[in-house]
Amino acid sequence: MAETYRSMRALERTASTSRVLNLAALAVKHAENPEHQAHPMFLAPALNAAVILKHRLRANEIATVSTRHRTATKLIVPFERSDLSLGGRSLFVGDRGWMESLQELAGDSFDLGRDAGVLEALDELPSLDPFLLREHMKRRGFEVAETHFEISPGDLATMQQFVGREIGRLIDLAYKGRTSSEANISRLVEALLSTRNDERLEPLRLTLRLEGESYREGIFAWKGFLYYKWVLNSLWPKLREVLVELMKVRTVGPRDFEHESLVRTLKVRLHDNIERQVKSVADYLRLYDGVFSELTRDGNATAFRDFLLRSPEMLVALGEGAGVVSHIASFWRFRFPKGKPLEANVSELLDILQDFESGLGGDAPAVMAA
Repeated sequence: MAETYRSMRALERTASTSRVLNLAALAVKHAENPEHQAHPMFLAPALNAAVILKHRLRANEIATVSTRHRTATKLIVPFERSDLSLGGRSLFVGDRGWMESLQELAGDSFDLGRDAGVLEALDELPSLDPFLLREHMKRRGFEVAETHFEISPGDLATMQQFVGREIGRLIDLAYKGRTSSEANISRLVEALLSTRNDERLEPLRLTLRLEGESYREGIFAWKGFLYYKWVLNSLWPKLREVLVELMKVRTVGPRDFEHESLVRTLKVRLHDNIERQVKSVADYLRLYDGVFSELTRDGNATAFRDFLLRSPEMLVALGEGAGVVSHIASFWRFRFPKGKPLEANVSELLDILQDFESGLGGDAPAVMAA
């Protein structure tokens, strides 16, 4: 189970992205925060030093992990918290014998009931986006400090405003003018974004003709689509910058022909794969926009109801795709801030490019680090 994970060097100075939840970094950042200590992600201290990844399964890993999807949840406990480049011990949630491995990592004195449940809940998500992570932990009944989610009150307020604009027409349709005031719409948006069942949403449920678990899962997936639409509106310009800078970044320091050639190959391939992934994500959002328009423009509730019934599975595909490109954009800007030299030594640049390629579903050729 021990391994040296090449991407951990790239994670060493960052906390979280949509593909990464670095609990060790969060523990350092919030060491003086009593709320963070009182409501940890895991009860076992060793697990609260872990790095959790949404990992794109390679061909040789698919048969060993019990999942219907190409992305699995990987937990890595570093050998040394202060130096992630040393690697760590890891497991996949759902792997054969993963509970025994988790017990070994946590320590024999810990009851794994809650901690295993948290990992299974994380595994249900397509990505580790903070809004969805926060919502999902609450709906699964886990009390976790808000400091684990890295979503600011300002972002949450902006998200609520976006949802309000998106669903205003639907609210008019479902409530037939009874909620025309801005205050009423705001309260309904708050109810929609809440993890609790709310009687104020009953007319909406009747309009969509959904019951029980199908309604609850459909509403959560709908929130997921709204969240990704909001996130991706601001992500596209950042990705365009990455695509330009990807072709311009240069290597410095010792180099050789083999490594330089591999960097050039990876740059071109990544550029094409990122564009392809962006198109795939945009196609899901266009599908959502189409059925939502049918509902609000034509009153066709059947098409949107059918979409909601299928939406939990589609949310996984959307979340996996959006999570990968969001991780690429956020980590690239973290590593290459605007105004700083667009350069890295060849070993680090290969680590970054290979990590991105793996996340997009490619198996990057392995080379010896320089």
